[in-house]
Amino acid sequence: MPCVTHDDAPLLADLMPWSVAPLRLGRAWPTAPGPASLKARWEALLKAGGPDREALFEPTRARTLHSAVGQLPGRAAGTERLARAEGPCAEPVRVLTAPFDEQWLIPDHRLIDTARPELWRVADTQQVFVVETGTETSGEPPLLATSVLPTLRTGRIRPLYRRPGGTEPNLAPGMLDHLTARLGERPAPPDVLAWILATVRPDLTVPLTEDAGLWTRGVDVGRRMLWLMRRDGERPKLPGGRRPYVRAPLPALPVTLDYDRDEETLRLGEGRISPVPPAAWDYEVAGVRVLQAWFAARTAPAEPGTLAALRPATWPQPWTSELLELITVLALLAELRPQRAALTVTAPVTAAGLHRAGVLPVPDTARRPASVLDHHEEGPEGQFALL
Repeated sequence: MPCVTHDDAPLLADLMPWSVAPLRLGRAWPTAPGPASLKARWEALLKAGGPDREALFEPTRARTLHSAVGQLPGRAAGTERLARAEGPCAEPVRVLTAPFDEQWLIPDHRLIDTARPELWRVADTQQVFVVETGTETSGEPPLLATSVLPTLRTGRIRPLYRRPGGTEPNLAPGMLDHLTARLGERPAPPDVLAWILATVRPDLTVPLTEDAGLWTRGVDVGRRMLWLMRRDGERPKLPGGRRPYVRAPLPALPVTLDYDRDEETLRLGEGRISPVPPAAWDYEVAGVRVLQAWFAARTAPAEPGTLAALRPATWPQPWTSELLELITVLALLAELRPQRAALTVTAPVTAAGLHRAGVLPVPDTARRPASVLDHHEEGPEGQFALL
């Protein structure tokens, strides 16, 4: 982790003051690795009637077949009570269900116990969601960054922007001006986020610097991390022309996952993928190996007769492509550890300095969501929702 010569680094909670608690889905079946499974599950739910539909739905105190809720912001889903629902499945959307694991979700408010509509209102192609992971090891950053809505149950979620369209950054008011005066050049909000990703410590403090050269190096490292975590754009590649690929065909549905460290080979049943660098296999978030968790999410047995049991009977080709890319991403992120560790802050911008400059404490309004009226939101039973 980055070294500092002081104990007065500001808190992430002050630098990015608006945060939202994680979503709580309440049931697993509205999420799946592929959209086809979700549409099949929705059809099965609507074909069932009475007690069968209720059992398939898996009611909780927050959601039953009779719950009356409005649409999620910007999403076209039915609002009639599920007990008599007949409409089509809402078009599934990509979400981050676990560290580095993008899956699909039915964006229907009736299926989600606690949906956090304030996050849906600001989710668009320019948004970046920062997720606290609870990682306390020295090797991996305690934050994830994603372009899609995160649904994993970890720590707080901090959007980079408070409004759609990449407007009004979720940064302490006055911080950009303060950094501009110290660095001699105005950083953009994504640059501040890149610095945060590269330097944040396990206690979620963020050492800032007024050393322009150090800032530039840290932002470059953080930009690389941000690109790898978001995985948007060109597919990443390992250096030296190495790339993992399938050496032996994967079985129809592998049930075991093992790793041969000497041969750098990932074994999915009788299937073989290599080269897989040890750093990719060892990459953990909050004490859990990412590759093992990703595989288990696709192969762990589901209870027979549940909607979650409706899933592919064989391993789909897109999963192999996703796995190959994930291996590359983890290996490349691990390679950035020495560069992150070398970011020794010797000209700190301290929390005390931010207080003297009037940047801290942040006003209470900065910790609350902005008023966003860009989305039409239908209320329960088709009523107009007043915002």
